[in-house]
Amino acid sequence: MHVVIHGSELAAATAAAALSWVGHRVHWVPHASMPWSTLAEADWLQREPELLARLAEGREQGTLTVDGSGDRREAGRVDIVWLALSPEQRTEAGELVASAAIAANQPLVLVNNSTFPVGETERLEASLNGVESRAVTLVDMLEEGRAWQTFTRPSRWLLGCDDGWAEAQVRELLRAFNRRRDAFQRMPRRAAELTKLATIGMLATRISYMNEIAGLADTLGVDVEYVRQGMGADSRIGYEYLYPGCGFGGPHFSRDLMRLADVQEASGRHSALLEQVLDINEQKKETLFRKLWAHFQGRLEGRTLAIWGAAFKPGSARIDHAPVLTLLRALWAQGVRVRLHDPAATAALRDALGDHPLLELFDGDPYAACEGADALMLVTEWKHYWNPDWARLAGQLRERLLLDGRNIYDPNHVASWGLTYRGIGRRADAAERCVRR
Repeated sequence: MHVVIHGSELAAATAAAALSWVGHRVHWVPHASMPWSTLAEADWLQREPELLARLAEGREQGTLTVDGSGDRREAGRVDIVWLALSPEQRTEAGELVASAAIAANQPLVLVNNSTFPVGETERLEASLNGVESRAVTLVDMLEEGRAWQTFTRPSRWLLGCDDGWAEAQVRELLRAFNRRRDAFQRMPRRAAELTKLATIGMLATRISYMNEIAGLADTLGVDVEYVRQGMGADSRIGYEYLYPGCGFGGPHFSRDLMRLADVQEASGRHSALLEQVLDINEQKKETLFRKLWAHFQGRLEGRTLAIWGAAFKPGSARIDHAPVLTLLRALWAQGVRVRLHDPAATAALRDALGDHPLLELFDGDPYAACEGADALMLVTEWKHYWNPDWARLAGQLRERLLLDGRNIYDPNHVASWGLTYRGIGRRADAAERCVRR
């Protein structure tokens, strides 16, 4: 099939790579705000497993052309127009669709892979200017850091579609990724659009609720890990998204949650629940700072803090809405010098924050960030942080304080090395444990 993809989102790059990989003739038009010359150098794209290699492979084989890269596009028909735009680019979508429909000069299917307001796919169909052309919603279900895997080996496709012919076209488009089983779940377009937003809202609610329970556990002197395991063992609840932490972020999760809140407000149905979820999350981004403040009884000026992790999640180079941004502002306001290590996100931090006099960045040896630090704060749970050299850390940290924002360490084990442990709803004091010699 002949496919034109619009957008510079991760969804656009992944679709371009995957669809051209299985033989479709794909022309990718990145958005003007991030043309190919910028995209090709983007750290988040370079760190996405397999994606750049697959894009290069498609261009070499001639199944993929990229606008603005010097590739020569085949003239001819267009069967599918695929939109993967950011919500902020919604006003441009209608014009893009109308232009594509005129150029196609034949019936086509518009696949809306963008997270737009409920009802937008129906409105975009009107821009196709053809009684036989159809628009469908294909919900973006990619996971950053696993985009190639989640597209090419999908657990399901959530398709909003009100037309049998359009469904058949989309099934053919994605047939190569659907051989193991029928992964399509079809529903009306508005239902699919709302399902995407409702799913994000539910996941965020679980996280925020668990963070509230962790705060209560702290107050009552209860280890929240027992509570988490007890709740997760209940088949009505399960373990997914039941891990307390120092707040969620990310370019898509946070944005889609705000989109759901906007949809609620636009419909005249104010959501007190969503408002609380958002408020709790913003408060939790300061949790580690408050624990640091309490430990040192407010005397923070002149101290040095090591931070491990800045990206909003492991496997990503992005810091959009990441807890570390809130933490840094709070720490600098108290005159705390920060030595921060992240294997992927230091470039994004430099771009966002510039050269701050109270910030040193490290992307090599994580222990280098701990030299001369009073305490260590774990913010992003990259796998190589999970099993540190405890004896080395105990020797490096002057105040022997570890603040675990993701609850990845065992409090008693940490304390046995002579370190004071503070997690989210978990704690252990070295003086109460048998310290290793």
